[in-house]
Amino acid sequence: MLTDKNTSGLTVKSIPAFNDNYIWLIQNNCQHCVLVDPGEAAPVLARLQQDQLELDFILITHHHADHVGGVAELLRHYPKAKVIGPSNDPVMMLSQSVMGGDHITIFGEDFLVIDVPGHTKGHIAYVGDGKLFCGDVLFSAGCGRVFEGTYQQMFDSLQKLASLPQETEVYCAHEYTSANLSFALAVEPDNELLHEYRDEVNRLRAQEKSTIPTTIRQEKWINPFLRCQEPSVMKAVATRTDELSELSVFTALREWKNDF
Repeated sequence: MLTDKNTSGLTVKSIPAFNDNYIWLIQNNCQHCVLVDPGEAAPVLARLQQDQLELDFILITHHHADHVGGVAELLRHYPKAKVIGPSNDPVMMLSQSVMGGDHITIFGEDFLVIDVPGHTKGHIAYVGDGKLFCGDVLFSAGCGRVFEGTYQQMFDSLQKLASLPQETEVYCAHEYTSANLSFALAVEPDNELLHEYRDEVNRLRAQEKSTIPTTIRQEKWINPFLRCQEPSVMKAVATRTDELSELSVFTALREWKNDF
């Protein structure tokens, strides 16, 4: 299953890996490309060789093996490729370390690096050309587990991403949408937009199509982790937390989802 998106200057293609990972391939009108989070080399090498593409850069969001596992093999085939990744996460083989506030250029387009800790301590995201590559922080209808950081950090990271322009396309690293929607509907069973989105997702998955990218606007309508201030979401967790601050609601949601 391969999805091509070209809604602005850059074309983004998904290369499926493992059971549910997406490795993102970014192109312009040239035979050069950039990869985001290549956890596995084999499907990437097949795609690059098939399309006769030259690999210029590899962007890494965090250190987990399913996001970096293919880097060494790719560098053996494309030794001139540069690897860019987080300065505060233990990622090997980096050519350039970056942190929040830094900028990189991809085929003439400026991309901002955003610090989004929580899933890991040094997780970063890249945003530019109307596109957000956010690894395992924000998923469609969900968010990543809090492994190394704190709930406060993860909440703050999601708020940063939610503040991006509403039309921003969200390229997360996993096809988790169907499972996330089951949880979202448990939280907000009366959210009609959730029901409509579930039907659309079911249609796409039945055709073996990707549900990604989503948009920031879409996620604000259907993602419970971006809706902690909504009365319906607060009501859903009222028996799971002693207070209903946005952070407490988020924490209760994330702990509920962990066991869902």
